[in-house]
Amino acid sequence: MNKPLIAALCATLALGACSTIGKSRLNPFNWFGGSEETVAVLSPTERPADPRLLVSQVTEMQLERMPGGVIIRATGLPPTQGYWDAELVARPVEDGKIVYDFRVFPPLGGAAVSTPQSREVTVAAFLSNIKLDSIRQITVQGETNARTSRR
Repeated sequence: MNKPLIAALCATLALGACSTIGKSRLNPFNWFGGSEETVAVLSPTERPADPRLLVSQVTEMQLERMPGGVIIRATGLPPTQGYWDAELVARPVEDGKIVYDFRVFPPLGGAAVSTPQSREVTVAAFLSNIKLDSIRQITVQGETNARTSRR
């Protein structure tokens, strides 16, 4: 009679703790949660080797856990339609922080401005668990802003 009661009590306590542990920093699924807007970290003296421009504004960044790593997905908003060949270009890891430049080529001819939804450009990059072990912060930067996600 005591064994079923003790088992039921343990199960109730364990299930009750799941919601608390699920929201804690100990849960690896919560490690790179949502992103927050930050200031762009590009210094004006740098001259990148990539001829593409930085996207005007980074509007969204999400990190999606996958087997073997994480997918970094970012959405940018250029000033007009027609921007192409977008890519997240990684910089070297410094002090547990990695910065990705959101780079795009401008349109070849004149382009319409239209709605923000029609101008959006979405890119993604994969970051392996091996590299992720030494990283605490991921930043995707555009020309006017950046988005950052921390552990």
